[in-house]
Amino acid sequence: QVQLVESGGGLVQAGGSLRLSCAASKSILNFNKMGWYRQAPRKQRELVADITRLGSTYYAESVKGRFTISRDNAKNTVYLQMNSLKPQDTAVYYCHVGWFRDTWNDTWGQGTQVTVSS
Repeated sequence: QVQLVESGGGLVQAGGSLRLSCAASKSILNFNKMGWYRQAPRKQRELVADITRLGSTYYAESVKGRFTISRDNAKNTVYLQMNSLKPQDTAVYYCHVGWFRDTWNDTWGQGTQVTVSS
């Protein structure tokens, strides 16, 4: 069973920056995809960004140019650098990993709160 531990959330003013970290209990080279989702109050969970094992990235339109996803294979960690934060970025951010072994498998982190004040 894979464990994911997120950190780096907090309270920041609009225009500020935060870096989220997601440390996995196993080598992230095992995963086909790693990503960050977020869920704001009374809204559905949405994909923010993800990165494949080969390094291809995807960003939601709302965060393009402001957020950067990266991975450190040696530390089994994926990061989400968030710059120029806006109040509408306020949400609980969840780390997610997926891998294929006979069938598709995935695991979620516990979530970390990001609050952006105006």
